[in-house]
Amino acid sequence: MTIHDIEPAVVADWLGAGEATLVDVRETDEFRLEHIKAARSMPLSAFDVATIQDQLAREPGRKLVLHCASGARAREAARAIAEGTGGEIWLLAGGLQGWKRAGFATERGKGPLPLMRQVQIAAGGLALLGFVLGALVSPWWHALSGFVGAGLLVAGITGFCGMANLLQVMPWNRPGAAARAGS
Repeated sequence: MTIHDIEPAVVADWLGAGEATLVDVRETDEFRLEHIKAARSMPLSAFDVATIQDQLAREPGRKLVLHCASGARAREAARAIAEGTGGEIWLLAGGLQGWKRAGFATERGKGPLPLMRQVQIAAGGLALLGFVLGALVSPWWHALSGFVGAGLLVAGITGFCGMANLLQVMPWNRPGAAARAGS
């Protein structure tokens, strides 16, 4: 398996000519908020190499182009595919951001912020609140900042983020929430 970086203009030409399959490996909430029209969503967290292999077998001669936001997750997915199949995989240079910098359109959806941005906002807000209350009210409030920092450390080490799990079940993140909000 050979992995190549390819410029957005070439990918656009391939898509226009029906010569490529574009797979977006970002998470579902990211895809829902903004994506390239021709892209198929296959989040890295649920990435299935067998599905990709089946697709390649059904579409001989089509180029497989992977992308994410900037390129890191797409490269990880390409390595996983490379371990199990032969052929060539193309990576959209610069990911979705490169596509937009090159002047190509994306489709925007509605819905809540991506879950990881929600975690960053919540964790940053709690850490800042702990600092401010610790400085103005009581030094004991600094424990809140320490607790949030410890949670982020555990999440980074283990891959388990309690805050993300909590935010994921909030009403605004449930399936259909965007449709209900728009009606």
